[in-house]
Amino acid sequence: MNQQVKGYVISNYSNLEMSKVVGPGLHYLSGCSKAHFPASPRSVIKLKVQGRRIRLNAAMTTPEPSSKSITHVVFDMDGLLLDTEKFYTEVQEMILARYNKTFDWSLKAKMMGMKAIEAAKVFVNETGISDSLSAEDFLVEREETLQKLFPTTDLMPGADRLIRHLHANKVPICVATGSKKYHYELKTQRHQELFSLMHHIVNGDDPEVKQGKPAPDIFLAAARRFEGGPVDPKKVLVFEDAPSGVLAAKNAGMSVVMVPDPRLDSSYLDTADKILKSLLEFQPADWGLPPFVDETA
Repeated sequence: MNQQVKGYVISNYSNLEMSKVVGPGLHYLSGCSKAHFPASPRSVIKLKVQGRRIRLNAAMTTPEPSSKSITHVVFDMDGLLLDTEKFYTEVQEMILARYNKTFDWSLKAKMMGMKAIEAAKVFVNETGISDSLSAEDFLVEREETLQKLFPTTDLMPGADRLIRHLHANKVPICVATGSKKYHYELKTQRHQELFSLMHHIVNGDDPEVKQGKPAPDIFLAAARRFEGGPVDPKKVLVFEDAPSGVLAAKNAGMSVVMVPDPRLDSSYLDTADKILKSLLEFQPADWGLPPFVDETA
């Protein structure tokens, strides 16, 4: 069972780097923002998360926020509202082919939702090509092709309907995307009217976003910018497709609906509050939001 302490979701203990063990049940952990406690209820655990040390009792948990308390909605963009993930995959497969390597979904899952430079470092390190291609050079090479592809971006199924429904019912909505502003503008070229319905947009290169997902920075910044903000995180529902984005939302103390690519390994699906195959499956009334007209029939 996941436990949330001071806004950080703790699961997958085995994925963390244990840097020091001090006495029975007393640990210093670093390397990730997630851990699962195999400890007794009396154990005390110290976590180093995003550079901060946090002391907590393993038995302490934060109750799940009530779905009926949702008042504001935050959308991720790539792979959730816009069908752009295929472009990244296509270009990265082309680059790896030169090195007789393949790009698989286990690697893609680690990169999704991250800031560009962070994802690039994962890419060159995990594929073993860092001696031949730096993260910076990888981004330069990838950029030329992506700039040609982004203006052709299509909407994901259900995105148009949901955005227009929430806006028409005066539910405050915004976008929080790891994409830098220039890429955001390219990707939304064909959909400017729809995205104009957003109260605001927070990009990955925004000054307030010091750390990319899974750090909570971008979602906390999004909550601050709503009218009358900051909005209580418990009242915010986030839509995400990427594992790092789901973690970022939970780390911000928000509820999250995940719409993952069907190729994503099921091990990444245990953190979100709700899993959907498509935005078309979303039922606003389940979260205390105004229902679609056809739900009331």
